Amino acid sequence: MALKQTPSQTVGPFFAYGLTPEQYGYTEMSSIASGTMVSDDTEGTLIRVEGRVLDAEDTVVPDAMIEIWQADAQGRYAHPADSRSSNAGFAGFGRTGTGTNPENRFIFETVKPGPIGDGQAPHLNVIVFMRGMPLHAFTRIYFSDETSANDADPVLRSVPEERRQTLIGARQDGPGRAVYVFDVHLRGEQETVFLDA
Repeated sequence: MALKQTPSQTVGPFFAYGLTPEQYGYTEMSSIASGTMVSDDTEGTLIRVEGRVLDAEDTVVPDAMIEIWQADAQGRYAHPADSRSSNAGFAGFGRTGTGTNPENRFIFETVKPGPIGDGQAPHLNVIVFMRGMPLHAFTRIYFSDETSANDADPVLRSVPEERRQTLIGARQDGPGRAVYVFDVHLRGEQETVFLDA
């Protein structure tokens, strides 16, 4: 008798059914989170973060899943361990699949996070899931227009200087808001720096 893999032995495709059903054509189901993290009453500077997941040959991965968790515009996390005043208007969590976009991009409509007060520059915490990956990968997105904060960030400073650019989202001006472009390179010369959880 041959044993089969179970969901705990591989990241995908098991995550598709409940987490990003839209990219697999499950129209009767909806995701429990989305890439739209803001509403009309969200405080702060609205931004868009977009990018692609690329494999070792720089081929776009059409069915990856990206999650982000971030602080709000005042640098507060929606988490019980963050004892600062409530930020109930902003959950700070988003999830989307690259297969939900015709160009296989991930797109997040969010707010630019503020500094969290411990020397860390404004950033997004990112988790990458993909078929064939035995474990999900953690990284961060920093912002290209936060140069002085980035220079002082202890996590970014722990990365070799020649590799730091793999963690920087490049600012472009979009209609009505800034757009930060950040591609996740899984391998190769431009491989994104992945962090321990």
